[in-house]
Amino acid sequence: MTDYVRKPEWLKVRLSGNENYNHTKNIVETQCLHTICKSGKCPNITECWSRGTATFMIGGEICTRSCRFCNTLTGKPLPLDPDEPERVAESIRLMKIRHAVITSVDRDDLTDMSAHHWAKTINKVRERNSGITIEVLIPDFQGRKELLDIVIEANPDIVSHNMETIRRLTPGIRSAAKYDTSLDVLTYLSSRKMITKTGIMVGLGETSEEIYGLMDDVLRTGTFILTIGQYLQPLRKNIPVKEYITPGQFDIYKNIALEKGFKKVESSPLVRSSYHAEKLV
Repeated sequence: MTDYVRKPEWLKVRLSGNENYNHTKNIVETQCLHTICKSGKCPNITECWSRGTATFMIGGEICTRSCRFCNTLTGKPLPLDPDEPERVAESIRLMKIRHAVITSVDRDDLTDMSAHHWAKTINKVRERNSGITIEVLIPDFQGRKELLDIVIEANPDIVSHNMETIRRLTPGIRSAAKYDTSLDVLTYLSSRKMITKTGIMVGLGETSEEIYGLMDDVLRTGTFILTIGQYLQPLRKNIPVKEYITPGQFDIYKNIALEKGFKKVESSPLVRSSYHAEKLV
């Protein structure tokens, strides 16, 4: 039987919303959109939606992969919705968002793995929202550069691809993604002059030395923006938390990352890839 670690006080979140929260929730539901805020059971959903921002998830709500840390539905996805890019763009306009963050499920079932859908969404968002900055959190597209090029040519302001965890733990946590493939993706994005960003979770059984090794690997790709957050087990079916990292240790990780050469670092228990993303622009 698995021993479950008790959640500490610093991770207990107030869930009550406000008028802005309800406004954001109404727009998301009216436009029939998906957000990683809900599908990923993000602990920051109340704070972010109350600020009138959300991380939109395109490509449907069913992922072709089954990573052990993730709560997103997995299985056989439905066909892409051709109207989704327009609805995302309109929702961002209604919310008056100035920095839009967009992610997606993995669509390994499609020939282009949804790369053209990505480009269409980026273009629609920019077309309907003048002066906006766009951050995309993309899958690895199995490392295929011609698919990455489709997203790059849509010219998002920041391209993020998450390492998620250290090399040793990757095979048991990510169902299809490979550590070196993710490094290759970041390297290629940087070589194409994109501003790149990555994020990791801690509390899965990694050591500090392994975290520092990951930092070195990421810096060699030309990526200088890093987020570090506590892994939280969404459901009992997901991999359990091994350890809750203290806020003091998160501060240590941030300081060391900056000393190593990262330009922007967000590191605290509740940090997620898109949390306060506008601050990193």
